[in-house]
Amino acid sequence: MAGKGTEKAKGKLKEAAGKAIGNKRLETEGKTDQMKAKAQEAGEAVSERAKGVRDSMDPEK
Repeated sequence: MAGKGTEKAKGKLKEAAGKAIGNKRLETEGKTDQMKAKAQEAGEAVSERAKGVRDSMDPEK
């Protein structure tokens, strides 16, 4: 899997390229890629928090 910042950076590049050449589709794809990366990061953060809560409730730890 690509690094966390890779998808966001790819999206920013697509967005900038789309703006530069006047291609609304490419610009929108870039924004979509950035939003996907943010959603994935949020999901990972929730997962990590859930693990922390689960571990804190485990009496053996």
